[in-house]
Amino acid sequence: MAQPVLTAAAIRAAERLSGESESALMARAGAGAAEWVWRVAAGRAVTVLAGPGNNGGDGYVVAEHLRARGLDVAVVAPADPVTVVAQDARAGYAGTIHTALGRRSGGVLVDALFGHGLARPLASPFAELLSQSIGAHDYRVAVDLPSGVVSDSGAWLGVPWTAQLTLALGAWKPAHWLMPAAAAMGQRRLVEIGLPPQPGSAHLSERPRLRAPAAESHKYTRGLVAIVAGRMPGASLLAGEAAMHAGAGYVKLFAETGPAAAPPELVVDTAPLTEVLADRRIAAVVVGPGLGRDEIARARLAAVLDARHPAVLDADALHLLDWDAIEGVDAAKLLLTPHEGELGSLCRAFGVDAEAKPARAQALRDATGASVLAKGPDTLLAPAGGGLVYLPPAPSWLSVAGSGDVLAGIAGARLAGNGDAALAGEEAAWLHREAARIAGASFTAGGLARAVRQAVAALL
Repeated sequence: MAQPVLTAAAIRAAERLSGESESALMARAGAGAAEWVWRVAAGRAVTVLAGPGNNGGDGYVVAEHLRARGLDVAVVAPADPVTVVAQDARAGYAGTIHTALGRRSGGVLVDALFGHGLARPLASPFAELLSQSIGAHDYRVAVDLPSGVVSDSGAWLGVPWTAQLTLALGAWKPAHWLMPAAAAMGQRRLVEIGLPPQPGSAHLSERPRLRAPAAESHKYTRGLVAIVAGRMPGASLLAGEAAMHAGAGYVKLFAETGPAAAPPELVVDTAPLTEVLADRRIAAVVVGPGLGRDEIARARLAAVLDARHPAVLDADALHLLDWDAIEGVDAAKLLLTPHEGELGSLCRAFGVDAEAKPARAQALRDATGASVLAKGPDTLLAPAGGGLVYLPPAPSWLSVAGSGDVLAGIAGARLAGNGDAALAGEEAAWLHREAARIAGASFTAGGLARAVRQAVAALL
């Protein structure tokens, strides 16, 4: 079952719908978190920072479980609990409570100051205590979220810091997967507390299982992918190579002139674009990498959209896309793959006024009717059918020129094979991530494209 990603409001609603008391849910969350802290502590002393709200209550429950198991535990709480459930949790802690860190150092720090409800910067004395404690401990665990993070956006309301382990309580929050906070989470673990499913909620993408071609397959049933070239042929060649390695049965490059460096497996067709796009055997088109942004490029994009094939729109095509371009087009067949700058350009073109990346991706999906794969250090998919999917982070080595062209080619091959733009985007993101892992450190886009074949094998 897909794991939900819930906003602060959604998780409060889920807790109410669970039919259980806040105390029962806190007891379950604290016990689950304590189990993880027990494992990583490995006998070391533990310092728990307890805030005044329910996150602090979780901290008291964690501390009592660890104390009862014989660990050296100290709770530091610079303010008294302000909620009834946190007050009850404090009353259940049988150890000593300190108001300052003192000379305690080393071992494991458990941050339970502020969780998913934080809405303003950390104030004194909490900011000073957190800073002092971070520097004084060897290993840091965040309960629910690192204190200072805005749950719904991943923004920081204070000085950023990094946990080695973050324990999400009840459900994932957007900040666990959104930059800049996602970079501070360390290892992420979900502590289940029995919250009921939330129909239609955002969810975390699950590792896909690809299928080998059927025994009776041939090149057209596996999918003919058309790569539309433009002013810069290198980008379209990268997309074509990636498509060939990502499962397409046949890949053609539609170019005005044949590039000298095209591999022999890539069929180059220099006939007029409207003529070659009339081939009904085409299962998917990739347009945008190296396309250019002049009137010739605009005409080539229009020819693709007029042909009514399922299509992946990337790079330059995203800067040319507007209301006129998609008029009369079945946008549900389209996958848009913008990075942050291209997402901003699309939002301006379609009148989208939103700030956070999830809201922008969904609003753009709603405006265009297309599936939107908003890529980057954090990647989100807004399927044309609704909802929102968070993709796990990929290796930072993907921040290299041409990696987006490779992703577009992968997506084209997956779209040709399954006919579903949203599914193609999700599978492509996973294959892109896996190819980066296989390619290792400091690769080029060409090396990444060649690693796609092994990535496909790893996901079978």
